Amino acid sequence: MKKTKERGLDFEVDKLTNSIENVITGDSFTTEISIVSLVDLKKVTKKNQWQFDWKFEYKQPEREVYKLTIVNNQQIIQGLISLEVKSDHVYMHLVESAPFNKGKAKVYAGVPGNLVAFACKLSFQRGHEGNIAFF
Repeated sequence: MKKTKERGLDFEVDKLTNSIENVITGDSFTTEISIVSLVDLKKVTKKNQWQFDWKFEYKQPEREVYKLTIVNNQQIIQGLISLEVKSDHVYMHLVESAPFNKGKAKVYAGVPGNLVAFACKLSFQRGHEGNIAFF
């Protein structure tokens, strides 16, 4: 029998916070999550070091793409998540931090945690007891 190679998650929940935190100063910034627009996605490209094709996600009729931004600064997207509400859970297709929020030189910690927490909140709101799924 051929042994399969295990793959890890493509994202890391670096820190659980009520907001996002500047990794240098420790300052905390309140965030908001809203539906992404096609205009927002003009800057979210592989050329600008985003890993996934978010325009493709946006065009899928069964999915909703949300952006995480700092309150009063919706022009700078901190991270994105693509969600689909199923009959008994919310399915998380993709989640990604902005390129400047990845790796050792990231600006803010807590972005993936905020996005996954939002998916759980959406699941509660839709009557699915906070259940989410993803591969």
